[in-house]
This record gives sequence, C-alpha cells and structure tokens, in this order.
Amino acid sequence: MNQPDILHILKTCKTIAVVGLSPKVHRDSYEVSEYMQSQGYRIIPINPVAAASNTPILGEKVYATLVEAAKVEKIDMVDCFRNSADIPPIATEAVHIKAQVLWMQLGIDNAVAKSETEAAGLAVVENRCLLIDHRRLKHLL
Repeated sequence: MNQPDILHILKTCKTIAVVGLSPKVHRDSYEVSEYMQSQGYRIIPINPVAAASNTPILGEKVYATLVEAAKVEKIDMVDCFRNSADIPPIATEAVHIKAQVLWMQLGIDNAVAKSETEAAGLAVVENRCLLIDHRRLKHLL
C-alpha cells in the first residue's frame, strides 16, 4: 500500500491500541489518546510500567504488550508513541495480532517495520499525527 487512505482508516478502525501511552496528561500520547477517546474511539493503553502497577490510563485497563491486550480486545489500529528504532518489534506484534493498521506518530518512521508490516497486508502510516488527521477530516466522518 503506497498511500494509505487516512479517511478509510479513521472510519473503520474504532479500537486503537496506543503503544507508549503515558499516564502523564501533558504528554502527546495522552493528549492524542484522550482526544480520540472523546471522538468515540476505544483506546487500549500499552505501557509495561503502568500495567505492572495496575494503574488505569484514561479509565482503561493497561496492558504490557499488544499480544496480551489482543487476548482480551480486538485491536484495529496500533498507534505508536515510541522511538523509530523501537518500532520493528511493535510491527511484528501488530502483524501477529492481525491489526489492520500500524500508525507511527509525527517524527516516527522505520523502513524495516514498514516493509514487514505492509508485506503482511497491514496499512502503514508514518510520521503523521492521528489527532491532526482526525481534526482535518472530521467533517467527512
């Protein structure tokens, strides 16, 4: 998939696992997730530290890994708030759990992860903000 259809993704992916979702309200991951939740999307936090302390984020149970979350939840999109170098294992998990989309936030891209994930049939979005794209296309949703 060369250019993912962002509008189609926003219309069809209603459950979003957010890898690297921080419990700190001033962090981008929290702001984006809180916004998407307010727009009717289900947010599944993925944060090993918060999961270990059993601390909910945005009122949702936190999971240590995508695989753990996928045992309980059907995940449509994996939204990444991690360094570009950390993306390949996340991409592998996204393929394993049969997510539809791997979304890498602004400033995040990884050619290896993109290639692997696209080869498995997932749509891949790199270096884009989910909140910005949703706000831009909201009138079409």
